[in-house]
Amino acid sequence: MDLTDQPTALLPGDVRMPLLGFGTWQATGQAGYDAVLAALDTGYRHLDTATVYGNEREVGRAVRESGLRREDLFITTKLPPDRVGRERATLEASLEALGVEYVDLWLIHWPPSSPGDSIPLWRELLAARDENLARAVGVSNYSTAEIDELIQSTEENPAVNQIRWSPSLYDRQRHAEHRDRGVVLEGYSPFKTSDLSDPVLTRIASAHGVSPAQVVLRWHIDHEIVVIPKSVTPERITANFDIFHFSLTAEEMRDIDALGEV
Repeated sequence: MDLTDQPTALLPGDVRMPLLGFGTWQATGQAGYDAVLAALDTGYRHLDTATVYGNEREVGRAVRESGLRREDLFITTKLPPDRVGRERATLEASLEALGVEYVDLWLIHWPPSSPGDSIPLWRELLAARDENLARAVGVSNYSTAEIDELIQSTEENPAVNQIRWSPSLYDRQRHAEHRDRGVVLEGYSPFKTSDLSDPVLTRIASAHGVSPAQVVLRWHIDHEIVVIPKSVTPERITANFDIFHFSLTAEEMRDIDALGEV
């Protein structure tokens, strides 16, 4: 399955972000390299890393050795918020480690501890985007109020907000707040906060002949929410990608949404 065949979210600048990505947190060293290469071989075209993960070099090596064209991949990395004043140097180090001339998405990893740093950080991300070092820029772990502060100060919306998300955390209002602002919601840790033995998930999984984990991922996709499951186990990497042959009914989606509304 090529990048053009996968469902995507449209970011500003006509940038298409695959709704299913591969998370690399804690995937370091040879195991990290092997996992990323296995993901690319499986069909993933969206990779998520970060400066603090300490694995950009392994991700970059897997990308080079996959034989895939750079333009067929979507690569995200993230800026630690304590790098105020060193944003450009941090991004240049990420690009060098990844072995690429640009990233597709650069995020502020979490809100800075000093609120006064948020706007200067955001302006540096916008500058990097304008210089084509990042095709799109956004944030991670930001509240709606923190996103609004960036928008009001710069009239520039973050393309993406990457936050912890799963059926049990489903928040209809928060989802709508992102949509209303033109900010793509990207969820991480889809399984960590999911009860994969929940009767709702097991019933729906059985109906489609898939696993509850696959139902959780498909639920994200059908909501047009980006999701980045992580694994270093080849079988799980493959299973997490095998979610494009089924979709959930409106009733099934409502039943899963309700897990977060208890």
